[in-house]
Amino acid sequence: MLNYLGEALKDSLKNRKSSEYLNFIVLVLLSIFFSKNLSFIKTKGIVIILLISYSIELMKNFWTWRNLQIAWELEGHDVDAPLATLLIHGFGASKNHWRHNQSKLATLAPSYSIDLVGFGESSKPKAQLLYEKEDPKSFHYCFDEWSEQILDFCDSIVQKPVLLVGNSIGGVIALKASEKLSKKCLAVVLIDCAQRTMDDKRLSEQSLLMRLLRPVIKTIVRQRFLSSQLFKNAANPSFIEKILRIAYPSGNNVNEELIDILFRPTQSEGASEAFRGFINLFDDYLAPDLLKNLEQKVHLCWGEKDPWEPVGEAKKWFENFECIESLEIIPDAGHCPHDEMPEKVNPIIEKIIQDAI
Repeated sequence: MLNYLGEALKDSLKNRKSSEYLNFIVLVLLSIFFSKNLSFIKTKGIVIILLISYSIELMKNFWTWRNLQIAWELEGHDVDAPLATLLIHGFGASKNHWRHNQSKLATLAPSYSIDLVGFGESSKPKAQLLYEKEDPKSFHYCFDEWSEQILDFCDSIVQKPVLLVGNSIGGVIALKASEKLSKKCLAVVLIDCAQRTMDDKRLSEQSLLMRLLRPVIKTIVRQRFLSSQLFKNAANPSFIEKILRIAYPSGNNVNEELIDILFRPTQSEGASEAFRGFINLFDDYLAPDLLKNLEQKVHLCWGEKDPWEPVGEAKKWFENFECIESLEIIPDAGHCPHDEMPEKVNPIIEKIIQDAI
């Protein structure tokens, strides 16, 4: 009986047939409470727990975009709020990486978080590299496509002026999306924005050896069997924890919950494809190029000890680009200060929201 219920519920969830699912719940509950079969009645507690569990799963927000399922969450439901925030995660993360921020920001304005294509609970289609034969079921993992996802999400779901907040590559995506949103984007907050030192446009900054090896590296990482093996080696809790200890130098908030947030999506079908697409992203937008002519106000929030995106570069951006209004450096924090030290980052974003309101 329980196996039957589980399979039926999974099928309902997979096809998102809410009305059929709710009808199914009613029928099962009626059967339980009116049944004279004692052995069946004994299972009712388990069945009810099962129904509740799947009901929670059903209530998750999914948006269909280009035939892909996009997962998102909303905290705060003030329909009269003049703006909303949209939180954009970095590489390998998901909407749940804003676990210490979203509900706090939602006290001032509705706060959305979204899983980019290839991450979290969103669809993970096959990677389409530029030199490969075009496949309509594949996805070109790049900043243009991800920013289009953000643009369309704002138009379809948010439907009000937005403040974009991005961490790591989410920062580059936020910049490109703000350009496309134009006046519908009020401001951008970059949290340790990706500097993309491996981009071809920065090749002159690399050592002679790295410049000579670049064609070989490109050829190697294009191979799907190799990228899949690299991903498999990285997609385990112990490796993830090691990386987190580097990214979070203080060790604050590195716990089982965070490891699970990063590990769980790696076990879903197609997870290695986003990895393959990203490690082949050698020629795409750089933040400084986008900042040059940006009309929106930009605020920088940076971990002082970021091991990958040096705070010195952020200081140069602050000095050189007119659109950047502020730079807040978080002492002792690393690449993800919003999660490592939310008590210091949240007030910064809250003030930006209040100023925008």
